[in-house]
This record gives sequence, C-alpha cells and structure tokens, in this order.
Amino acid sequence: MSEEIEKVGSVSQSRYEQIVAELRQVVEQQTRGQFTIGDRALEIEPMRARGGEIGAGPAWTVAESLRRLAEDIGLKANTIKTARWVASRWPKEHRQPGVSYTVHRILADIEDEHERFAAIKNPPTGKSRWTPDAANRRVGHQVENPETPQEKISAIHTLARDDRIAAAVTTDLLKRPQVAAKVPMEDKVRVVEEFTREETVATTAATGLLRRPDVAFKAMSDDTARFQVNLAQNERHRQAREDFESTSPVAPAVRHIDRTVEFFDLVTACHTFVAAAGRTVPGLRDRTLSEDEQAIVHSNVAKVRATLDWIEQAVDTGKVDMDEALARLLKGE
Repeated sequence: MSEEIEKVGSVSQSRYEQIVAELRQVVEQQTRGQFTIGDRALEIEPMRARGGEIGAGPAWTVAESLRRLAEDIGLKANTIKTARWVASRWPKEHRQPGVSYTVHRILADIEDEHERFAAIKNPPTGKSRWTPDAANRRVGHQVENPETPQEKISAIHTLARDDRIAAAVTTDLLKRPQVAAKVPMEDKVRVVEEFTREETVATTAATGLLRRPDVAFKAMSDDTARFQVNLAQNERHRQAREDFESTSPVAPAVRHIDRTVEFFDLVTACHTFVAAAGRTVPGLRDRTLSEDEQAIVHSNVAKVRATLDWIEQAVDTGKVDMDEALARLLKGE
C-alpha cells in the first residue's frame, strides 16, 4: 500500500504550492493595479496640506475630482481616495515586490516615512513575509486572528459593542467560578455596584449578604454603614408601630391604656421581634448551619433570653437596672 499523500484541503502539497505560486502572481498584478489607480488619482489631484479642499482647477474641489474619476472607472469614491493616499505614502522606489497591496495599505499608517520604508523590508522575527495580521500588529490595529490575551480581549470588545450581546456574554462569563475568581477585588466591587443600581436588586443582594454573619460583622465595622442601618432600624420601628396599631388584635385595648411612649415602644419591639422570627425561622427548614453559625445564633438567643428576663423584671418591679453579668452579655463580652 502506498503511503498516504500529505494534503492541504482537497489537494496535494505539491498542487497547493503550485496554486500559491500562481495566486502570488495574481496578487502582485492586483497590487500593481491598485497602485496604478492611486498614482493616477494623485496625478489628477496631488496631496495637499491638511484642510486643502480646493483642487488644481478652479471649477473642481478634490472631492469632486475624485468622485468623477470613481464614476468614470466604476469604483467607489472611497476606494479612489484610499488608493490615492496609499500611493502617496509609498513612492514607487519604496514599494516592495512580493508584498501585497493590503500590507502596503496597513503599514502606510506608520507616520515617520523612514520608519515606514524600513519596516516593509523587515518582516517580523520568524516570518519570511508580511501578513495582514502582522502588519496590523505593527501599527496597533485589531487583527483578524488574535493570538495574545490582549488581542483576544480587543476582539471580544469589538464583538460585544451591542449592549444586548455584551450583557449576555457578561452573564455567561460570571457564571464560571474560575473566571470570577480571577477578577481583582476592586473590579468585583465595581461590578457589584453597577449590578445593584436598581433598588430591588440592591435590596435583594444586601439582604442575602447580611444574612452571612461574617459579612454582617465586617459591614457593621464601617461607621457609615452602621449609621445607615440604625436609620433603617428606626424607620422600620416607626413602620412596625403603625403596623401594630392597624393589625394587632390587642391594639384597641392598648389605645385605652394611659400609656407612655416607652410602654408603646416596648410593646412594638416585642411585636416586631415575634413577626421577624415568624418570617425568618421557617427559612431554616432543611438547612444545616455551620458550627460557627450555630455558635453565633446561640449567643444571640442567650442575649434575647436575658433581655426578656430583664423586661419582665422591669415590668413587674419597675426596676430597670441590669446586673453586671447581663451588661457584659449584652456587650458581647
């Protein structure tokens, strides 16, 4: 059995090389053709200083002359303008045989002419000839086949210019834990801030985060955050009082009592605690807390029990002083 012949696509390697040689001649012809178009456009309208719009003849502007030339030869005006500009950047003696017109056009962006003329003679290290991607890298343009991380990032940004596409890509990427783990902390903070601009989203996120004891503890170490929480608690207390007056079955009886503000606040506090517990505790169903979480909850329950005993003592005896053990407990000592 004969050895399998190496192929490129559907042709053999030798046939592929023949095709490449043939097409390089075609590309060379196209390059000469493009430069011929540019040279003739330059002959009709030589390059002028920036802002020079008046053509050589009194009845023609540069744009009008090039537009007429484009119409007469069946090309777009922008094609003529580009060919004229590229031809002006590459005098005949500096045009390189074997280098495509596309590469000449890309490298024409190199501002310094000495650098430009030297660059086209020196392909990148390890390359035998210039490619469009190599030329784009040389002038800092986006490439068609990104290789480096930065090139791939630029390509993603280009593809995600549409807000809907960007949103879908962002959502998919953030679902990958290994991706999220590599995002710097300050960038994660900015992302969270952007995502929580909507009040409902911010409320849901903050509620979920503050249910984590370690997060809540660190958050309350911030003076501004603690102040805002206190304000929120006061507002919640006011709303709870209104809710108690409108919904509690004992509210009518309480209204007939010659009561003080402190009495009303105490009753409202109890009502609020019971209501909050009724909403929160069922959420623990089928959930096992960690040892640290259990310890924190037991510590707080102990404070609640001690506080309830203190309330009963104050109500029954009128004595509001707390003993040292209770004081230390409530301080968390």
